[in-house]
Amino acid sequence: MLRCMPFVEGDLFYKSLPGSVRAGQPLVLKLLLPPDGYVKGAVAVFNRDGAGEQRFELLPDGYIAENGFYTRSCTVTLPEGLYFYHFIMYTVEGERLLLNRGGGVGEFDPPNGAPFQLTVFEKDFETPDWVKGGIIYQIFPDRFYKAEIKAEIPPDRYLQTRWGAQPEYRQPMPPQLKTLGNDYFGGNLKGITQKLPYLQSLGVTMLYLNPIFEAHSNHRYNTADYFKIDPMLGTEQDFIALCQEAKKRGIAVILDGVFSHTGDDSRYFNRYNRYPTVGAYNSPQSPYYPWYKFNHYPNDYASWWGVKSLPELEENNPDYTEFITGENGVLRYWLRRGAAGFRLDVADELPDEFLNRVRAAIKAENPNAFLLGEVWEDASNKISYGKRRQFIRGRQLDSVMNYPFANAIIRFLRGGPAADFVAAVQTVCNNYPKPVLDTLMNHIGTHDTARILTVLGGEPANGRGRDWQAQQQLSPAQYSCAVNRLCGAALLQYTLVGVPSLYYGDEAGLTGYGDPFCRGCFPWGKANETLTAYYQKLGRARRGCKAFVKGSLEFLTVQQKLVAYRRQDGESCALIAVNRNDYPVTVDFNTPLQPFHLIFGNAVQGSKIKVEPFGLCLLTK
Repeated sequence: MLRCMPFVEGDLFYKSLPGSVRAGQPLVLKLLLPPDGYVKGAVAVFNRDGAGEQRFELLPDGYIAENGFYTRSCTVTLPEGLYFYHFIMYTVEGERLLLNRGGGVGEFDPPNGAPFQLTVFEKDFETPDWVKGGIIYQIFPDRFYKAEIKAEIPPDRYLQTRWGAQPEYRQPMPPQLKTLGNDYFGGNLKGITQKLPYLQSLGVTMLYLNPIFEAHSNHRYNTADYFKIDPMLGTEQDFIALCQEAKKRGIAVILDGVFSHTGDDSRYFNRYNRYPTVGAYNSPQSPYYPWYKFNHYPNDYASWWGVKSLPELEENNPDYTEFITGENGVLRYWLRRGAAGFRLDVADELPDEFLNRVRAAIKAENPNAFLLGEVWEDASNKISYGKRRQFIRGRQLDSVMNYPFANAIIRFLRGGPAADFVAAVQTVCNNYPKPVLDTLMNHIGTHDTARILTVLGGEPANGRGRDWQAQQQLSPAQYSCAVNRLCGAALLQYTLVGVPSLYYGDEAGLTGYGDPFCRGCFPWGKANETLTAYYQKLGRARRGCKAFVKGSLEFLTVQQKLVAYRRQDGESCALIAVNRNDYPVTVDFNTPLQPFHLIFGNAVQGSKIKVEPFGLCLLTK
């Protein structure tokens, strides 16, 4: 193969190992350079984040006869850390810098060039195999399914009389309450257990539950008691039963861990004296007082993003850390009752030391437990609170929520260039360790975002308030367009590296803008059955192809509105194409397609397949 670029990060000709590397693992870097008469030498310059510079000389190792260029290479072996590197070519005319012009492609002196990134992770870092190749299903518990309710409704809560009514957004319910989020629909743990056969039909292997601990709001991100299931959801025994029944169907359950703040109405802060404990708000002598950050006691305290009902915690307070991570702490307590892991809310706001302790506690209790973090940006190089973070290098998280993929998929399906989509995907693949890539939570909608159908087919909110959002409905034409786009988005989500995460009700056709409209009730009996059937078929295809577990990713065709790629692991292979053009496109996969099973798409001819306007295809073997 004739190559003409001096360096391409994603090409094994230039970089012997794809993406990130393990600590101590030799990595060969190769440059394709002009003839010797012009070039006097070359070096690779590595800067370890927070440390010094290291240089590696590239030595001549052969000629490429077709164009007269030749190769220089070096072998790099590095300890764990985050590195930024570039190349210097020494010529008869002076020094020239080889930088990343974008997409991992090296170019000499590009106008907007930047260093390449290399993530070197702990040599023994592994992630749970049971997560890989699976499907996540996220549930907002109050809105999924309501089984028989035996518990009394607490007086600070309002139970909506009609399942599927619009969530309240204008005033607290009941009106005398001070905060929103107190209207409930009655979804509970027994309801989830009853719907396990449905979840199994989607191919689900993991349930991610939004918070289930006692809290005085329907979202429950204002924890009141870490050791108690919220009474509206059921009992501890109901949770144990859910985990047991789910396990029988090959489904694990992970919980939402909200450890950066509690509710002000909690047994630990106890602002409203609901609990018999002496909370931090009640007295500076409270055992919980050092957990919080008081500026001026009692009413001036640090709170999450300025929300006074969510007082911030001092995560590195030894007593609090022990409370969460200790032998009898919160994490171990729920793992012992059936949880298979945790998703950490606002993981990027938790200190490194605390995250280290969380991982140590979880893995000590169950080495196969899964630890997922909420990070909205590139988790390999994020800076938060003035510090470069270490989320995915082996000492903290197993994986993260994959917002970069979600954003890229949505932009492409709404008309963005395929090249931008591919560049975003390749950036993550280059920057993230392989154990992380195989377990990425590939969502396209969550409880924090507008419903994906509304995003793909509706008018952007653009800062317009809840009154406007509450009145909006997709027209039939908008809905049809959104469903078509969603099928393409879901295909990408289910077939890229990582693990797809389906937000409850997206497969049933739910729509709505942001909180609380993205948290509507599952439309049992009124679901879009065609869309549901599509997700079921997609789930079967994913679960039946080993290439989706740990397989490689190779982009084959990238046009303005078309992308085609291959996932491969040994003999197992999947071929995928998504066409956003308003005309058909023939894709040549350059391999005989006869052995493949056609899941979506038209008849196969040799190595080619015709992809219809706004169509897609999936073939597996």
